Amino acid sequence: MSIDRIVSTASRAIEVVGGDLTESSLKRYLNGIPGVDAVGLEARAADLGSRSIKTTSKAWALDTIISLIDLTTLEGADTPGKVRSLVSKGLTPDATDPSCPRVAAVCVYGDMVPYAVEALGAFHGDSVDGGINVAAVATAFPSGRASLSVKLADTADAVAAGADEIDMVIDRGAFLSGRYGQVFDEIVAVREACRRADGSSAHLKVILETGELNTYDNVRRASWLAILAGADFIKTSTGKVAPAATLPVTVLMLEVVRDWYRLTGEKIGVKPAGGIRASKDAIKYVVAVAETAGEEWLQPHLFRFGASSLLNDVLLQRQKLSSGHYSGPDYVTID
Repeated sequence: MSIDRIVSTASRAIEVVGGDLTESSLKRYLNGIPGVDAVGLEARAADLGSRSIKTTSKAWALDTIISLIDLTTLEGADTPGKVRSLVSKGLTPDATDPSCPRVAAVCVYGDMVPYAVEALGAFHGDSVDGGINVAAVATAFPSGRASLSVKLADTADAVAAGADEIDMVIDRGAFLSGRYGQVFDEIVAVREACRRADGSSAHLKVILETGELNTYDNVRRASWLAILAGADFIKTSTGKVAPAATLPVTVLMLEVVRDWYRLTGEKIGVKPAGGIRASKDAIKYVVAVAETAGEEWLQPHLFRFGASSLLNDVLLQRQKLSSGHYSGPDYVTID
């Protein structure tokens, strides 16, 4: 994110809200957003998850899923060796098939960023150029329970170590208490901490932790709030709280980024994370993206899967498909 991007985002946010970005104006705007028809949302998600497909789409869908994965290890027992193994898996998902695409990014704790960068070597870079990004969770992940100064230092350290993307968590307690201005200001501050000395900036993915937001209305408000504050991505979950990503919640967030694009012309990414382990489930999300936001969102700078075990199942189904023994779903509508 450049300085121009930050300025333009702030200007758009002021225009959308209809005034200065104060606590009262944000509360007025967010509380004025129409409520979510839960029955209708869940029906849309169920319909998207039950579409039939042509066999020729299956290979495309599986490769697309791989190219959209943030391959993740976020455990207290993570070691440099485990991170190196993760990077190796991301670079060469299937050692028997060089046509297999690489993942979009590896996602690690901030102190593991230098090891990921080192392991990637010349392949550290945007997937558009054939590389893999390094994403770091920050801001006292997963709880977010720390002072702002600690959260900003956490972010700045990861960026300085070479992180291309920062996955921050919002203060759910502040949001649920209606302190929208506090959450907004914190996102803006973290976004500033993502800036590098050369004026460029790591991309900011804002984790809503939807499993703790309790209602679809809160998910919609939190999505709009994060985008107004300058998020490059809105992300469902840390993967540490149940429920994590669900299809209805992801459809709702995709509707928000679609509406933001129609309103401003700016495309924001979506990242469901946690609990997506099988290719048959991931394919449902691919369909949801294509039919809700649009097929142009099916690229790494606009959609990601946060996953640690999903890749293994996708590779298994990919191998079965190539050998004529595919056992995955008939769930894709795109050719």
